[in-house]
Amino acid sequence: MANHSIFLEKIEAYRQEMLAISKQYELTSPTVVESSRRLDELLNEYQDAERFKSI
Repeated sequence: MANHSIFLEKIEAYRQEMLAISKQYELTSPTVVESSRRLDELLNEYQDAERFKSI
């Protein structure tokens, strides 16, 4: 359960970071795209962990 909470906290932190960066740069800038990519990776990890938990 703690792992679940850690994932959600990280996801929210990455999301907030991406939102802040997107206010400074264009959405297509490499900085925003990289931030989005990191968030996507974390979301995929979370989804995989949740999927394996339900097996």
